[in-house]
Amino acid sequence: MGIERTLADRKGRDFCELPRETTTSSKSRKNRRRQKKMPPPLVQKLYDTCKDVFASAAIGFVPPIQDIEKLRSVLDGIKPEDVGLKPDMPYFRTNAGQRMPRITYLHIYECEKFSMGIFCLPPSGVIPLHNHPGMTVFSKLLFGTMHIKSYDWVVDLPPESSTIVKPSESQTPEMRLAKVKVDADFTAPCNPSILYPEDGGNMHCFTAVTACAVLDVLGPPYSDAEGRHCTYYLNYLFSNFSVDGISIPEEERNAYEWLQEREQLEDLKVGGGKYSGPQIVES
Repeated sequence: MGIERTLADRKGRDFCELPRETTTSSKSRKNRRRQKKMPPPLVQKLYDTCKDVFASAAIGFVPPIQDIEKLRSVLDGIKPEDVGLKPDMPYFRTNAGQRMPRITYLHIYECEKFSMGIFCLPPSGVIPLHNHPGMTVFSKLLFGTMHIKSYDWVVDLPPESSTIVKPSESQTPEMRLAKVKVDADFTAPCNPSILYPEDGGNMHCFTAVTACAVLDVLGPPYSDAEGRHCTYYLNYLFSNFSVDGISIPEEERNAYEWLQEREQLEDLKVGGGKYSGPQIVES
């Protein structure tokens, strides 16, 4: 407009101003280019996908395979910066005065159908062996190296084989036979892992080899009111106990262990931290 006014003020010259509607149209096109809609943050896409995938979630719910792949694909694309994480944050430092490194949980979202959150572990941090009753769980290692050991209950032995050991002390919880599904180190970037209500490693423990963070999606989430309690376990070698009737080849026995319910470790420290990534917009 300033240029047009300068030209119009020049005496002795003809000046034809552009029609107003043409100028407006040009501006409108420029504005549309400037205001092109940005894609939602990936964590918002994760929420939207979870809302769809877990719409019918209840205890024992397993999403259809196409929904599992859809959610896995979204998780696979999420990086630490997408959820406001940096490896130099205080959550990932070890405090020399603590017997067990403090673990931090960053709550992102929870409803009755699913939950989303991040566990931040400093080096040597441990999330003890625990279960996920009636739940389907997606886990994505965002950075670092973590050792994962997971188990499923043994349910396919012959009827004459006992999978239960009853200790002589009456007050001591019984032990149940489980099969090791995973016992390995994982380093990011790696594929998201999935465990199911009855298989895939429903009971697992995490040990941080280096500082690391894992994004968890649970559907449905833990709920004491609905009987989905988090139970912790001790594990024992198969060879520690002699049980009549169990027929497992000698070379395969290292793949089996006895699990016994336990109280949560008194010095296990899991604190809450402030999630600093993009905020979820509920729909």
